[in-house]
Amino acid sequence: MKLGVFTVLLGAKPLDEACEYLKSQGVGMVEIGTGGFPGTAHADPEILLNHDAELQKFQNAITKNGLEISALSCHGNAVHPNKETAAAFQKDFENCILLAEKLGVGQINTFSGCPGDHPGAKYSNWVTCPWPDDFLHILNYQWNDVLIPYWKDAVKFAKSHGVNKIGLELHPGFCVYNTMTLLKLREAVGEEIGANLDPSHLVWQGMDIPTVIRALGDAIFHFHAKDTKIDKINIARNGVLDTGHYGDEINRSWVFRSVGYGNDYAFWKDVISNLRMVGYDYAISIEHEDSLMSVNEGLSKAIEFLKQVITFEDKGAMWWA
Repeated sequence: MKLGVFTVLLGAKPLDEACEYLKSQGVGMVEIGTGGFPGTAHADPEILLNHDAELQKFQNAITKNGLEISALSCHGNAVHPNKETAAAFQKDFENCILLAEKLGVGQINTFSGCPGDHPGAKYSNWVTCPWPDDFLHILNYQWNDVLIPYWKDAVKFAKSHGVNKIGLELHPGFCVYNTMTLLKLREAVGEEIGANLDPSHLVWQGMDIPTVIRALGDAIFHFHAKDTKIDKINIARNGVLDTGHYGDEINRSWVFRSVGYGNDYAFWKDVISNLRMVGYDYAISIEHEDSLMSVNEGLSKAIEFLKQVITFEDKGAMWWA
């Protein structure tokens, strides 16, 4: 496995400076945002696809520091019911694919998206329960009329440009948010659909991460190292569904934390061990969204923590057996 970083957290730094810093910290891979919610601070496809000198400058910043690109990321909602919003995210998705092709990167990360509840809707509608029956009608429309047809076409486009792995982040608010929904879309669309597995969104939903890893197996394409701290007092009072502002930490049922501040070494060692058991041998990409720490401190502590839990070397033969 290789220690990686989702570089959007260093978006205030030029890419060259960010890569130099990450190299100095022992990082081996970078995940680059190319549009959508991650933005284009380090890679604007509109520039890189049309200016060879800028593309070369981008590549040099990464290769001269001995880094590899784990994935290009364009998290968005291309099935948003607002046509203009959907079109903007779709353009970001297609540009991400085209840039990946030019760079020789066969993998991107994004969200599944979430449609509205009917063709004339204005906003996405995330369904979380099966009753009243209205919700089942919404789910049928979202999946069969919108989501599955969209991703069949999206996969065809991606494959035609050399991208055969689309890692969907299992994220509440979107149709793919847990193990079952990821596998449902994968079965309907094809093996090009997999997971950009981020434990932070699953922990607060009550999922056991090693169990999820074993269920997904080779459908895990990429992995985000981000933690979540559960507030037992607030959950006991309000449950896990929390629409409070992320900055109101003391009143929230859970908050995102840098790795090690939500769960301990034993948890993360078990996660890494289960990833190895299902054959995952790729990036462990740090995503920092800890509102209680600066970017510098959160990132540096995450790097040092993960160096203690990631298994970097090939396991070799069992000389004792």
